[in-house]
Amino acid sequence: MKLVLTPQTLPDVESANVIADIKGSEHPEQVIIVSGHLDSWDLGTGAIDDGAGIAVSMEVANLIQKLHLKPKRTIRVIAWMNEENGSAGSKQYAKDHEKEISSHFAAMETDEGAGHPLGINIKGRAEVKKMFTPVAAILQESGAGMLNLVEHCGADIESLEKAGVPAFSPIQDSRFYFNYHHTAADTLDKIVPKELAENSAVVAVVAYALANIEQPLPR
Repeated sequence: MKLVLTPQTLPDVESANVIADIKGSEHPEQVIIVSGHLDSWDLGTGAIDDGAGIAVSMEVANLIQKLHLKPKRTIRVIAWMNEENGSAGSKQYAKDHEKEISSHFAAMETDEGAGHPLGINIKGRAEVKKMFTPVAAILQESGAGMLNLVEHCGADIESLEKAGVPAFSPIQDSRFYFNYHHTAADTLDKIVPKELAENSAVVAVVAYALANIEQPLPR
């Protein structure tokens, strides 16, 4: 076997996160992040990693607006830059908002493709999982009622996790994810629109629940 490898590291260029807020009606200073990352490996078009996460996050905002819902806390949609090559975007966000970390109520990231959602990963204390039991009952109507305590929910929200912010991510059917992950085969035809929409619905339910839950989440 002969391998010809052609990677190269080019000089840094200026780029940016893309951020949009749905302002909370009662506690606008308290923020729930819903996010994915913009960059991808240039072998493919980055459909499952992480165009899907961006689409899900944007659709969360779209669904909340379409349904005329009024979240009590601010829902912040973030498209992170540079997750694949060092997470510079999320690290800069954490640095810029260091004094406001205590007002970040929760953080979510979708970065595992677009497979059918099975439930929610939770990086937080066991009490958070117990508090989410009513939400899980709603999600179970679409087969997404699992609640799983994990050590990590997403590369871009890791800085927030380390600061104690409760973190969440959808549990997705990832049986085929690594067939295409970081390859030239990561193209839009690998995404099932219905499953992408299911992920948007699940993340929207969780985001809205977080925005309106009465008691603070333990840290």
